[in-house]
Amino acid sequence: MNRLLLTLTVTLLATPVWAAAGDDAAALKLATNSGCMTCHHIEPGAKGPGGLAPIGPAWRDVAAKYKGQKGAQQQLTTTVLAGSSPYESHWKDKVSGLAMPPNKVAISEADAGKLVAWILALEAKK
Repeated sequence: MNRLLLTLTVTLLATPVWAAAGDDAAALKLATNSGCMTCHHIEPGAKGPGGLAPIGPAWRDVAAKYKGQKGAQQQLTTTVLAGSSPYESHWKDKVSGLAMPPNKVAISEADAGKLVAWILALEAKK
């Protein structure tokens, strides 16, 4: 069973799912249905509730920050599922949220991996 899980995980992480711009609608539907759009926007500069800084970072900023980093897909998928620590936030003073809550009750590991792959494939707007 562990070997199967490992094989599926490696396959998922090695496959750039939803990387094409034509799959934006499917990715946005998954993100909306999973509650991601409550805290995140795609474009930088969007305001959060009450005109404050957004709760979470814009996904184009996430893509730019992690561009070319080895292991980013797995790291971010783990963060989506398990959440993040408010004491280690590298988005401090850029967002109003202190930490990302765990989301494994809202999104499956496979869907989180697909969504992260799509986010990492976003290009910065020129």
